[in-house]
Amino acid sequence: MGLNIKPLADRVLVEPAPAETKTASGLIIPDNAKEKPQKGTVVAIGNGTKDEPLTVKVGDTVLYGKYGGTELKLEGKDYLMMRESDIMAIV
Repeated sequence: MGLNIKPLADRVLVEPAPAETKTASGLIIPDNAKEKPQKGTVVAIGNGTKDEPLTVKVGDTVLYGKYGGTELKLEGKDYLMMRESDIMAIV
């Protein structure tokens, strides 16, 4: 990854997985009806805090809340910046 960003403290930068474009039965989902993904890949992490080191690492696939994180666009791609506490699980 050539990203030039370093999250601070317990923050994590996540690249969301692409939204589903078809249903299981083959129906195409229009853009305005697509669900926000709740799964993504960690691409950068902070150093953690003095009391709590981070448990996720770069490359982990994680699950997070539907409204978790702050959306940002870097180098033409969408990312989410969130606290590690917003992450519910490592898959």
